[in-house]
Amino acid sequence: MEQEGEEVEVIHSWSAPRSLSTTLMYSFAQRDDTEVLDEPLYAAFLRITGVERPYRDELLSKMESDGTKVVNNVIFGPGRKKYRFCKHIAKQRVTGLPSDLLKKGKHLILIRNPLDVLQSFEKVVPASFLELGVSELVAIYSELCELGRPPPVIDTADLQQDPKGTLRSLCEDLDIPFQSSMLKWEAGPKPYDGIWAPWWYKSVHKSTEFKQARRFPEPFPLTMYELLEQSLPFYNLLRCHVKQTSSLLKTNLPQPNLPVPANEKLLAWVGDEMLPRESAKVSVFDSVVQGGDSVWEGLRVYNGKIFKLDEHLDRLLDSAKALAFNNVPTRKEIEESIFKTLIRNGMFDNAHIRLSLTRGKKVTSGMSPAFNLYGCTLIVLPEWKPPVYDNTKGITLVTATTRRNSPNNLDSKIHHNNLLNNILAKIEGNNANADDAIMLDKDGYVSETNATNIVSMLLLNFLSQASFFFFV
Repeated sequence: MEQEGEEVEVIHSWSAPRSLSTTLMYSFAQRDDTEVLDEPLYAAFLRITGVERPYRDELLSKMESDGTKVVNNVIFGPGRKKYRFCKHIAKQRVTGLPSDLLKKGKHLILIRNPLDVLQSFEKVVPASFLELGVSELVAIYSELCELGRPPPVIDTADLQQDPKGTLRSLCEDLDIPFQSSMLKWEAGPKPYDGIWAPWWYKSVHKSTEFKQARRFPEPFPLTMYELLEQSLPFYNLLRCHVKQTSSLLKTNLPQPNLPVPANEKLLAWVGDEMLPRESAKVSVFDSVVQGGDSVWEGLRVYNGKIFKLDEHLDRLLDSAKALAFNNVPTRKEIEESIFKTLIRNGMFDNAHIRLSLTRGKKVTSGMSPAFNLYGCTLIVLPEWKPPVYDNTKGITLVTATTRRNSPNNLDSKIHHNNLLNNILAKIEGNNANADDAIMLDKDGYVSETNATNIVSMLLLNFLSQASFFFFV
């Protein structure tokens, strides 16, 4: 398998099985400046791991199985063209390989939603977490980042949806020219196919281009549900780094800037655990999603202390009691969750906590609290946040047409999450370029602003000797 010729620049493609990696190899093989290698580490993987394959003996007899020799003489050996595209399956990066494998050449990560991968995986071998190798794919990405060489990550959904745009973007990331020849190839087996092609490549041999994904997928085999749960988080970790996401998730909106950039990396408490910002989520079966069935408090942290913590917890627990929440965490449990979250984030001043307690997850969707059998969900969301109002320049308010809830409808003494009327009032304030909006009660008397107790707001402004403006 040794190559003759000049030194080539290697392009390493890393993926899990069934990720259109062969299709991408066919695409690169159409370039006039690129030669391709189909899983050069496969024999080394079989020899070291001992896993069984229908073609194991034939493969070991015809392919070099010494990983060091493969890396030095095959992957980085001389060649006849400028580039060499190496299709790698992540799990085949076995221990003992030379470090040059990641340190040299250009690298890309190809990912595919496990929902689509698992559909066809068991055609040759039983599916398992180890066979998928998605954890190794994340490890490769992390190691490349540690080397200061973060690779581009592309999703097969984007290759199917927009092959030209995705390939052009990939070539730009790899600093190689895009060639339109990458979009088409002839059907049938290829001379550079691996020995395993008859077992795995039947579908790709029928292809001549990147095909659009089926509009509606096949039913997912529930026998693989546990494997899906295991592998999906690894896919999601890598998907965060994709330039173009699948069409179902695509948005024309640019990535927004956070008001406080430091909040990009924070830890939040959800349920009974601490989670990074992007992982801090509640179930779609949670009552806060099903019907805004939750209570909340806003806490501020000054000089290592939480302002009026006892009073806020009193109201939180009173509100939960008024709404007949069951299995409410104890006051001590809530306090400890708050303190742990603040300490983990190092937030001891100029911070804000959005403390929420939902009725909890339901066993099935619906409004009845009888479905809430898991207990309440506690959410501690901390942020670095300066005071919302500028007390040195005054606050501009408008009077909203949206009225405050009547106690006959929903008593505002219950600090609940049903805030749509407050949001509508805030929209009126935004449209008037005001800081906030004053809400009136059903009889036309001043009740509060859309976000704050108006008496407290007045007091703060008078204490700071700031001017206070009303526009009715």
